[in-house]
Amino acid sequence: MNARSLSFRLVAWYAGVLTAVFVLLGLLTFFFLRHYLEANLLDNQTRRARQIAGTLVAHVRRDSEASMASEVESLYSPQINDRFIRISRADGQVVYASGAPRDEAFDPARVAPLAGDFFQSSTRKVSLPGGVLLIAAVPATGSDGTLYRVEVGTSGAQAADTLGQVLLMLAVGLPVAVAVAIAGGFVLVRRALEPVERMALKAEEITQHSLSERLPVVESGDELERLSVSLNHMIARLEDAIRGSKQFVADASHELRTPLTVMRGELESLVQNGRLERDVREALGSVLEEVGRLGEIVESLFALSRLDAGDAGSGWQRLDLAELAATTAGQMSLLATDKEISLSCDSAAAVAVEGDRARLKQVIVNLLDNAIKYTPRGGHIALSVRREGAWAVLEVTDDGIGIPPDALPHVFKRFFRADSSRSREPGGAGLGLSIVKSICQAHGAEVEVRSAAGKGSTFRVRHPLATEAVRS
Repeated sequence: MNARSLSFRLVAWYAGVLTAVFVLLGLLTFFFLRHYLEANLLDNQTRRARQIAGTLVAHVRRDSEASMASEVESLYSPQINDRFIRISRADGQVVYASGAPRDEAFDPARVAPLAGDFFQSSTRKVSLPGGVLLIAAVPATGSDGTLYRVEVGTSGAQAADTLGQVLLMLAVGLPVAVAVAIAGGFVLVRRALEPVERMALKAEEITQHSLSERLPVVESGDELERLSVSLNHMIARLEDAIRGSKQFVADASHELRTPLTVMRGELESLVQNGRLERDVREALGSVLEEVGRLGEIVESLFALSRLDAGDAGSGWQRLDLAELAATTAGQMSLLATDKEISLSCDSAAAVAVEGDRARLKQVIVNLLDNAIKYTPRGGHIALSVRREGAWAVLEVTDDGIGIPPDALPHVFKRFFRADSSRSREPGGAGLGLSIVKSICQAHGAEVEVRSAAGKGSTFRVRHPLATEAVRS
């Protein structure tokens, strides 16, 4: 997926926000559970400490403290149950202290005495080398009024194990949940952007020859619907503008043909007038050449306007493209001979196609004329026609000046000239290849060019074979 695309950014934003939410919820769950487990353990220790204070310490006297210690051992068995119990008097004397637990999770001897008010109940969390010890302390009074403090604690290892399991579940479950959510988000984004994709595909199909087509309208009542409607309105305006432009070119080229013909005739008659001085006749000859060139431009524009109007779609017939190429090459050989250029034609086998004979001949003429113009004296031009699958392939190859790489994508554009090497000197106005492209499009054919500066060019036309030719 393209990292700059809208779908990628939406999915990335969605995944980032969702991951942050999941991580935050996981952390909150972890800390809440840890607080809950520790609070529950401390609450249990507090109840147990009060139980000891109410049942054992409350009935003991100072001279019977030893019996209380034995009762704590027999009733609560702190070492076996992995608990910490310590009973001390207000003067700091420890009356009873439990030994090391069976699981050796902590060392009771390392538990420091509780500081602070002796008469207040309290809880604390003590960090020891073996782990954390959760201790609850409550005050108690013996039967003879002696003040005691009862401390009961237990290891936090069990809570830590539970938290570890929860943390493992979160570590495994969060990525899975995020991955599933991202996959779902990707599907949702793709489905949400499907109308845009359909509009883009349709827009790619619309050309200047199919501006009557419109983009699919997304009836969603939101920005997508407004976008599709607005784009269709824009295409309609473009259609009107291009239609007007084409009509103007057609009308202008048509109207210019008559006055140019008159001007050419008048200039030719003047040039033939022997009473005019030589320099005047030479000037008139130059003007006559420019009028002729202007006439060619007008004729090319007129041809393009007729092609844009669909003129090539009428008068189709079945014809032999190989025979047409050979005949045209023979007619163009005189131009090549004048420049001392050899022109060969390889079209022995018949290649049947369907189309407008005059237009297809114009394609061959323009390609050969283009090759002759830009091939130096002593060069060679090869014309070939052959079958390739369901296509008739016509190629014109020359060893002329070639075309620069940056100009190749633009050679079929109207009035385009690559550089000074294709200047106005050889003649033409940059419309010949545009006419070739338009005729090929009208016939369902494809035209492409391969070239390298200084090494010549190859123009290749792929035309669909006639229906019967494809079957044979």
